[in-house]
Amino acid sequence: MIRIVESKFIKSAVNPDDYPASAYFDIAFAGKSNVGKSSLINTILNRKAIAKTSSTPGKTRLINFFEIRFKIAEKSGFVNFVDLPGYGYAKVNKTERNLWKKMIQNYFEQRLHLKGVIVLVDIRHKADSKDLIIIEMLKSRNLPFCIIATKSDKIAKSKISSAINKLRTEFDILNENIHPFSSLKKTGIENVLTWIDKQIL
Repeated sequence: MIRIVESKFIKSAVNPDDYPASAYFDIAFAGKSNVGKSSLINTILNRKAIAKTSSTPGKTRLINFFEIRFKIAEKSGFVNFVDLPGYGYAKVNKTERNLWKKMIQNYFEQRLHLKGVIVLVDIRHKADSKDLIIIEMLKSRNLPFCIIATKSDKIAKSKISSAINKLRTEFDILNENIHPFSSLKKTGIENVLTWIDKQIL
């Protein structure tokens, strides 16, 4: 499993022309606003606030690129983490929501460095129609993805397995990875890093 040793913010972008040039693969993070994307990124990087968190859903309105240095045994490597705009927050006007959707679509279609996408969902809720749409976008482009069910500390441990199985059925992805995660308890980090490891090596 990879071990993160260094991370830094590169830049924010909207259009493909603004994406940073890089020799490294991208791993992107997608999910509804307020699902915990920034918290997950900060947790697995062991940084307090490299990705900005907010009590106001929809703070991430740009595509944010981070350069990550990792180690496996004694060998070092690099990968880009890409924090995609949160989608589907009701208090944002329709025009802006459509703009965010277009940004994500352009990124999926035009970023040749992309090796996989981690889709975050809230373990407490059933699959949202917008989550299903983004999964279909990934399937149609044959992009590898993993689903991380965040906020697993908010439900009883005895209910986690059934919640995961329910999401698996709702997403109709019986053979795909779905893992519980808690930024508060720092559980599930190994599953995220193991999946990233498989995509970039």
